[in-house]
Amino acid sequence: MVKRLLNQPPDPAFDPFKRQPTLSTKGWDSALSRLVRRVTNGVTEEEMKLAHKLGFNGYLNYHLQASKIEDGACQAWVGQNAPLLGSAPEALYSLDQRIPMDQLIASSVYRAAFSKRQLHERLVEFWSDHFNIEYEKVRYLKLGDDRDVIRKHVLGKFPDMLKASAHSPAMLEYLDNTRNRRTTLNENYAREIMELHTVGATGGYSQADVRELARCFTGWTLAGRGNFNFDPNGHDFGEKMVWGQRIPALPASSGVQGKTDADTMIEFLVKHPKTAEYVSFKMLRFFLQYDPSPTQIAAVASVYTKTGGDIPAMMRAVLTPQNLLAATPKYKRPYTFMLGAMRATLVPSQVAKVDQLSFRYLPLLGQAMYQWDPPDGYPDRADYWAGGVLQRWNFATYITTTNSTEARMDANRFWNATTPASNTPDTVVDAIALHLFGGEMPDRLKALVRGYLAATPTMSLTRTREAIALTLSSATYNWL
Repeated sequence: MVKRLLNQPPDPAFDPFKRQPTLSTKGWDSALSRLVRRVTNGVTEEEMKLAHKLGFNGYLNYHLQASKIEDGACQAWVGQNAPLLGSAPEALYSLDQRIPMDQLIASSVYRAAFSKRQLHERLVEFWSDHFNIEYEKVRYLKLGDDRDVIRKHVLGKFPDMLKASAHSPAMLEYLDNTRNRRTTLNENYAREIMELHTVGATGGYSQADVRELARCFTGWTLAGRGNFNFDPNGHDFGEKMVWGQRIPALPASSGVQGKTDADTMIEFLVKHPKTAEYVSFKMLRFFLQYDPSPTQIAAVASVYTKTGGDIPAMMRAVLTPQNLLAATPKYKRPYTFMLGAMRATLVPSQVAKVDQLSFRYLPLLGQAMYQWDPPDGYPDRADYWAGGVLQRWNFATYITTTNSTEARMDANRFWNATTPASNTPDTVVDAIALHLFGGEMPDRLKALVRGYLAATPTMSLTRTREAIALTLSSATYNWL
């Protein structure tokens, strides 16, 4: 064996003096702690303990196999509070459209905050932006899209999700393909499936390609109250030439065979190298850092190509210890900020409703769910969200002081009401560190919060609530 090893060529990338990443070392800046912050919507004591128990790879694999994670309590809450989520379009059509929308939003917020399947929920947010649909334009059809496109394929393969999206009644209506007919061409969906869903705006296609692809999609429409349907009468059976791909003409009597024009082009797009690059870039930007390097994009795109767009395999390539240790911080979007505060302060089993959080405070923070009109999804840029600091401070005050019957802070996590005299600045800071940072709160922030608490001669629950709100408002808490 020694002889065989000596005959092997040296690895040019090996550096004996390079410090290797510490995969399970405790501390706010460790790879493991950074992984927990990106995999979840808020670090908790339970989540950090689990990460240390399983180790870096074990913890990531645990979350990538979400269907194996017991999540009965969350599912029960959703079943009780959002019974319409599994309904067919025919059952939703005649309802007051506020009812299915409220159930969809409230269930999404509760799941994102309290599901044990945290990476699954983060991916739901990511793909919901990638395949953005504004609720008001499609109304009840959005429920089917969330269920059959996003959640069904969130940890599957990207090509399957794209095909499901292309057949989604909500997407076809949102991007006007229901009005794309042989005699009245509408290019909207054809443009966005290339610009936003697959190869990206710089993918290399032309306006002529958009128009030819739109011809392929003619006849893709809806039937009844919102079921996918291919209408041969609206399809253009003539020859098309899209981005060098020749789609031969078919006899006008070919009927449903005309649907294969667009099916063929979807297959072309999911296998295009630019799709691998663009989807990889977006995953890196959402989960890692705003400006991923060309090397990182190429590495994840390579996984896309080798695995046929397997999302768990791509996530493993995104969330490597090396990538996490080198990543620059990301500013939490309002949704992530609110969810983290909920996870830190609320007891899931005591949350009766999330209406105030979902329909009042999330819009005030600037990220009302499913109400982003453009098809590109909510921005993933720090500068866009930087102006909402005051709203975050106000929300931090609300969630630490509210007496709402829907959801209120579990003060017992931070304050010993049985023996008030036992509460000290140190005990309160330790509790804040445990519940807001999983026990890995940076020392500098600890010192600042401790100083605030110690500035008064006596401890009080009111002062403790203020200290929690201050911590939620800190820069450390607001950046991943």
